[in-house]
Amino acid sequence: MNRVHATHEPGARARRDFHFVFGLKAQDEPFHLAFYLALESCRQVNDPDAIHFHYRNEPYGPWWDRIKPHLHCHRVGAGSALDTSRYAQTSEGQFIVNAGLTYAHEADLLRLEILRDAGGCYADMDTLFVSRYPDDLFTHEFAIAEESPQADRRGVLRPSLCNAVMFARPQSRFAARWIHEMPRRFDGSWSAHSCALAAALLAERELEVRVLPSFWFYRFGVSRESLRALFEEQAAVRHDVMSIHLWSHLWWPAWRDDFSSFHAGLLTEQYVRESDATYAQIARRFLT
Repeated sequence: MNRVHATHEPGARARRDFHFVFGLKAQDEPFHLAFYLALESCRQVNDPDAIHFHYRNEPYGPWWDRIKPHLHCHRVGAGSALDTSRYAQTSEGQFIVNAGLTYAHEADLLRLEILRDAGGCYADMDTLFVSRYPDDLFTHEFAIAEESPQADRRGVLRPSLCNAVMFARPQSRFAARWIHEMPRRFDGSWSAHSCALAAALLAERELEVRVLPSFWFYRFGVSRESLRALFEEQAAVRHDVMSIHLWSHLWWPAWRDDFSSFHAGLLTEQYVRESDATYAQIARRFLT
């Protein structure tokens, strides 16, 4: 793997490096406008020292051609330390396989390895940046925000930390501990090894981690109402919202209508330029 390594000097300002992971599966469609807007909004809003794009299969298409000159691209190798045979053990795991979402779990591990080695900010590709991330977020050994509690296999709600936006200094102990535990905790479910495990690790007091307010990054949550407010209606956005997570795995294909009737095919340039929906109104300023 062509891995980025930290170049921080002692006492120097923490670098504003951003990391994105994409293309772990074959690319059979042009790079989508939503992904372009994630990277372009990061570039315009956050004044980054560098935007690092980690991929296995390079994207293609006009939106990719437009953003690529602004990126530091790094090709990653094949393989994952997670035991993929565990998907077959649960109905949730079987759904993840059938929906073609297993690449997301490989990305769960890869993003932590990148932050451990290089530091900076990791963000999912379905992020829209709204206001500049403060410099101090890049100085914490590890920083991550809460999300809504998640139900375990017995239906009990457990605390959860969302790994869609994370900050770390190189060699973060929290990142290293999470990486170490992830293969053991992976059970084929969506987040037992990721968001749920991160929350459990907070009990280990020697691990330095700052828990950030959820609304900074997750103003719109995982519900039909929130997704409708984001993509189909006009909703108020608090002045202290820094970025918006789109939860794209819940609505991206047209057949996935259990959370939203909106889908990727509707998120077009015309939609962004003309719709009064919350997402479109925020995103259109990044279409130049």
